Amino acid sequence: MTQIVKEWIVTNGLGGYASQTHSGSITRKFHGLLIASLKPPTNRWVFVSDLNEKIRIKNQLYDLSNYGCRKFIFNMFPSFLCLLDNVQIKKTVFMPYKQNTTIIKYSIKTNQPISLHYTPVINSRHFYDLTEKHSISFEQKTIKNGINIRPNNINKDLKIILQDFNYRENNSWIEIHYKKDMERHDSWVDNGFIPGEFYKEITQSCEYYIILTVEDNVDNLNPDTTYSGEIQRKKSLLKKTGLPSKFDKLVLSTDNFIVQRDDKKTVIAGYHWFSDWSRDALIALPGITLVTGRHDIAKQILLGLKDFCKNGLIPNMFPDREDSEVAYNTVDASLWYIDRVFQYLKYTDDQQLLVDIWGTLQSIVEYYKNGTNHGIHMDNDFLICHGPGLTWMDVKINDYYPTPRDKKAVEIQALWYNALKIMSILADIYGNDDLYSDLADNVKKSFNAQFDRQYDVIDTRDQSFRPNQILLVSLDFPMINRRLQKNIVDTVEEKLVTAFGLKTLSSDDPRYMGSYIGEYNKDLAYHNGTIWPWLLGQFIKAFIKTKDGRGEWREYAYNTFLKPMLTMFGENWDGSIPEIYDGDPPHTPRGCITQAWSVAEIFRAWVEDIEGITPKYEKKYFLYAHRK
Repeated sequence: MTQIVKEWIVTNGLGGYASQTHSGSITRKFHGLLIASLKPPTNRWVFVSDLNEKIRIKNQLYDLSNYGCRKFIFNMFPSFLCLLDNVQIKKTVFMPYKQNTTIIKYSIKTNQPISLHYTPVINSRHFYDLTEKHSISFEQKTIKNGINIRPNNINKDLKIILQDFNYRENNSWIEIHYKKDMERHDSWVDNGFIPGEFYKEITQSCEYYIILTVEDNVDNLNPDTTYSGEIQRKKSLLKKTGLPSKFDKLVLSTDNFIVQRDDKKTVIAGYHWFSDWSRDALIALPGITLVTGRHDIAKQILLGLKDFCKNGLIPNMFPDREDSEVAYNTVDASLWYIDRVFQYLKYTDDQQLLVDIWGTLQSIVEYYKNGTNHGIHMDNDFLICHGPGLTWMDVKINDYYPTPRDKKAVEIQALWYNALKIMSILADIYGNDDLYSDLADNVKKSFNAQFDRQYDVIDTRDQSFRPNQILLVSLDFPMINRRLQKNIVDTVEEKLVTAFGLKTLSSDDPRYMGSYIGEYNKDLAYHNGTIWPWLLGQFIKAFIKTKDGRGEWREYAYNTFLKPMLTMFGENWDGSIPEIYDGDPPHTPRGCITQAWSVAEIFRAWVEDIEGITPKYEKKYFLYAHRK
């Protein structure tokens, strides 16, 4: 099997980030040392693509970007260790929280004079775009301990700060080819601007910093203090969870996705190119915020989405570009929203939230019953009907849906019944009439009358074997009997489970595509065989439920379903889990280098389902259910 994608990332809590490969190269248009979020968490803008490094030792100049001395290390932050002619260079990259700033710390050990040469490669573009040579002009001037560069296409100044340096202006352009983008059949030829070259003479062992920033007030920025503060912030996150140290890397990874939107928090769906997608945020919410003890952030996310609920629909996605509108093309986000309110209550018993959002929860159910946008409505059989491309398998190529799944997708019915059962409980707690219990019974009766095969879409009797039916088992309130639950889990394990997640289509289906990249549009393979790690979390939950949560089966689940993946990541893993993998061996990682729901669901399943560390008030809320 393949190893994890060798790319690293650090983030700033705004949507901005720095990311390259472990070897220090840039292979995507989304790579760079300073990608700022100009309208958090969106409008991501590439300011610094790279920083080419050279070292002169005894009149010999070594190019550290190409020289094979570099070793990647992860300990809170990504670091690179290089040993040349008895000179040791350790480079660590981090970003101050809530600042569009990247700081690179250099720790040098030497017993001889050396000089370091730094050549920044800069840009000024949205991270979806590419730059043509000479299409942007850059005005530069010297400032205290650095240079200031202003591009003519945006009202931002890039400052590069380094104490005790010499500088030679260059003003040239280089062409950059992005290998990963070329493989993905995406645009891949860019141009970067070289403003000049920094020189730093070193006579003895020392530490120093290079600061890359578009923030206005940096005169009082102390990089030593900032570095210590970021270490302490991360240690506080780990302490807050109260979890054993074996979870540390996943806890730190969850922090990458929590970002600011206006006065509340939201979740970036994945790095590099996703913005905040509500479905992804809601599926990820327990692992990102509840298991980690960041309950206040979970509440902010839920309240933030409430503000955008429209005609019973929670938005699908918030676009990264400023000139695009919020999209509402999802049938499942609103149903996940109801479930995630319930998960939040199981962790916090915060019934004030219920007061604050009860009207929104009611509106979701009423609009789903009576009809809303995109053909979403309750049919005569009490099941939810909907248009194409509205489930999580939502790819659209022009006017074509590779996995349309319209009418009555199986997981939508599972989420609908689950939502009605939750609303019945919450109505009791809130003191309202229960308008949901009888409807839930009708949904259950109707569904079971029609689900005489393991359908992926009910009324079209689509028997494509996909992982969506696992939600019939994994959700808190399943509407199928134990025998059928076990049968689903067994068949999914046999046909879809891999070391990295669940395939999206059984390999015995003629439409199965075992590689995401090929001589075809990659979106054709996206949900037709490609492996998704987030589904493994739902599968583990379902598997352990069918084994009554017994300890020996939890241990079996860890050793069989989770440990193989974790072992593959290796000791210098930073907690990232990719978006997808090829369905066929060697299961090459594809898509985003780290995805919110991948990290969150693997983490949640490990803590809640395998370790059995369940929500504090879970028994209380299930007692409400039993009283019904």
